[in-house]
Parts: sequence; C-alpha cells; structure tokens
Amino acid sequence: VQLQAYGGGLVQAGGFLRLSCAASGRTFRHRYMAWFRQAPGKERDFVAAINWGSGNTDYADSVKGRFTISRDNAKDTVYLQMNSLRPEDTAVYYCAAGPSVIRSTVASPAAYAYWGQGTLVTVSS
Repeated sequence: VQLQAYGGGLVQAGGFLRLSCAASGRTFRHRYMAWFRQAPGKERDFVAAINWGSGNTDYADSVKGRFTISRDNAKDTVYLQMNSLRPEDTAVYYCAAGPSVIRSTVASPAAYAYWGQGTLVTVSS
C-alpha cells in the first residue's frame, strides 16, 4: 500500500488549504485513515482520523471546528479541509492508514501501519 499526500503550501493566517491523500497498490478498506503533523523539533501529533466504513471522525482539540476530514471511497482518497489556519498549524502533514486501528488508539502514531511522505503546510502571520 502506498499513500501519496499532497496539497500543502504557503498560506496566510486565516486562510485555507485542502490536503489529499490517495492510496494505491494493494488497497483495501483500512479501518482508519488519519492525518498527523510534525513541526520542527516536535513530536508527531494527531490531527484527525476517519473510520473508513462508518465515516465516524475524531479530531485533536486544537483543530476542532476548523479542520474537517472526509473520504471518497471510489477514489481511495482521504481529505483534510483546513480553514481558519493559524501560524501554529505550520508543520509537515502526514497521512496514515491502519487496518488494525481501533477507536481507542486513533491518536497514536504507532497504531498505523502505512504512512505517506508528508506535505508541508506553512502559515504566515
């Protein structure tokens, strides 16, 4: 399984971006797909996750109400719509997929088996 993340870029504070993550190869319905982010010198943090089958979503408190995760079953693609961006949202964003993720572990990077290469989001003040 390969994950290709794209859509990052430079945006001013208050702006928006939409990230996409396309799965290819031996694709199957991962139980969960998620977005994480990592700022320079910091750990990789959970952003949002979506249950592929039910569509149920989870968000980090820092992005609730601003970010929306969604999926397109036909395209094997997950999206992250990011609105009202802030300078503290600046990071490399990674998508991840995990056939064995359960609800209690959605925020843990260790729970995910597959990772995309990351896409840089820079929010200027």
